[in-house]
Amino acid sequence: MKPSDSPSETLKTSTAPSAIPMPPGSSRTIIKEYDFFKVVQDYLDRAARTVDLQEFVRTILSQPKNELIINFPVRMDSGEVRLFKGYRVQHNNLLGPFKGGMRFHPSVTLDDVKALAAMMTWKCALMRVPFGGGKGGIKFDPHSVSKSELQRITRRFTHALGENIGPEYDIPAPDVGTNSQTMAWMMDTYSNMVGAANKQTVKGVVTGKPVASGGTLGRAKATGQGAVFCIVEWAKEKAFDLEGSTMTVQGFGNVGSHLAVILSRLGVSTIAVGDHSGYLVNPEGFNAHKLQDWVEEHGSIAGYPGGKAITREEFFRTKADIFAPCALENQIGENEAKWLDCKMIVEGANGPTNPAGEKILLERGVDILPDVLANSGGVTVSYYEWVQNKRSESWTEEEVDGKLERAMTRAYREVADFARQNKVDRRTAAYALALSRIEAVYKEREIFP
Repeated sequence: MKPSDSPSETLKTSTAPSAIPMPPGSSRTIIKEYDFFKVVQDYLDRAARTVDLQEFVRTILSQPKNELIINFPVRMDSGEVRLFKGYRVQHNNLLGPFKGGMRFHPSVTLDDVKALAAMMTWKCALMRVPFGGGKGGIKFDPHSVSKSELQRITRRFTHALGENIGPEYDIPAPDVGTNSQTMAWMMDTYSNMVGAANKQTVKGVVTGKPVASGGTLGRAKATGQGAVFCIVEWAKEKAFDLEGSTMTVQGFGNVGSHLAVILSRLGVSTIAVGDHSGYLVNPEGFNAHKLQDWVEEHGSIAGYPGGKAITREEFFRTKADIFAPCALENQIGENEAKWLDCKMIVEGANGPTNPAGEKILLERGVDILPDVLANSGGVTVSYYEWVQNKRSESWTEEEVDGKLERAMTRAYREVADFARQNKVDRRTAAYALALSRIEAVYKEREIFP
């Protein structure tokens, strides 16, 4: 099963907090070593100081509004009944309904889901999308079950969530380990919970659906496309010619593959790639389309004939103009930051750079386009899908891409201008802009009662 709305699947291992699994056959142990939620809160604190955020707003945003944990049973193909643990964290809905992906992955934890939900709040505020932040998931490996089992797990979890989701309340989307098929099952389950009279009015309960089932054209590539628009703006700002430049990509699922394919049309050559199965290099450049097709068919880059196998360290040491981490969080630590030889990092994943690694990269003069900005194309086009569902409309791909380009370009320039004027890094600038917009609403509406 191929992830849809988010980075490719990459597990943390016992070798280092920022490690990625070795190819199948190696010993792999998932160990919780990284407090992702604390990292996100530290970013919040840093940005809050930058804009002198009022303390009551900081207090409200320091924790999610709701945290839901559901243990639910599913009968497997063998007849065995397994108990699964699912999460849905609703961080903030001041600006609109909770919005965020559903992650199916063995490393899903409550703290990580809390961190990702908070990041969705900042993304939506930064992009001026009228949604709040949410995130959810189930702690299991979707590759370890049959398709029929996967459908029952998805439907049972959706039913267990009940009225905790809804098209005007909380709107899930795909994430790591889920895709448009997952969303179709969720929507169908929810529509069968609301009664015949409302079946056609609740398509917007999820986004990232198949187009035939109410999804939007341009959604599959939206996160990668949004990142490309940011890269293009960065190139203009730096007077950098993308034609003939090189890139390395960690994670070649939905985001990484579309990013590579779209940039190839602009003359950017992908010379090294990696995912949960290992790493490959091709100094002449991969055919991004063929590699994308290979991953679609085989589930990973393993066995692709167009590249030479290399180690994780060799991958990070591969010189390129652009590095795109499109896997899970905490992949660039101190060692990786020292190994990297690139001009710019575009964060297709959420939280791929840890604070220690980021400090080294910034000191070395490497530009970082932060996740809150760079991978927000997904939620932006999810909003367009939701609007189309509400209006019973269907937009062309050109309309969707045009709206996304304008939104990403505006956000990039706002972040760049704020960073320059306030002498802060782009991540702090993005958080600060988001916080300022949320604070303005809290000041106007104040606290009930």
